[in-house]
Amino acid sequence: MRTDPWSDDACPIARTMAVLGQRWAILIIREALLGRSRFSEFREQLGVASDVLSARLAELVDAGILDVEDYREPGERTRSRYVLTDAGHDLITVLAAMGQWGNRHRVTTKRSGYRFIEEATGEHALVVFRRRDGVAVPTGEVTLIDRLSSG
Repeated sequence: MRTDPWSDDACPIARTMAVLGQRWAILIIREALLGRSRFSEFREQLGVASDVLSARLAELVDAGILDVEDYREPGERTRSRYVLTDAGHDLITVLAAMGQWGNRHRVTTKRSGYRFIEEATGEHALVVFRRRDGVAVPTGEVTLIDRLSSG
């Protein structure tokens, strides 16, 4: 795995960026959430160079976001596919939050078919802040603090 000065940072955001901040990482995870699992599928959907894709997939495996599983189609050689781990699937909220932010602040005339939905109902699902008692908290009322630096 690539060495990054953020890998062992005290800040969980920095540690996350050590993995997800690499070019293509988030889009590979998006494709995995869409059900893609083969190298060729990632390459075709993303248009990323094979050497870069290989490196990113290896980093995501090393980080515990993807697992490698061998499979064999009848009459074919054994190949590998990449499947999300539980930790990888937990990134769905991160990607949903990024998508919500992009829809609001990076407006374009192009349309995207990507939607985060509740499987059972097909209803659009949003990422929101909630207090421990379940009450929704508007984003504008949430702040980040550093409890180690706060008096």
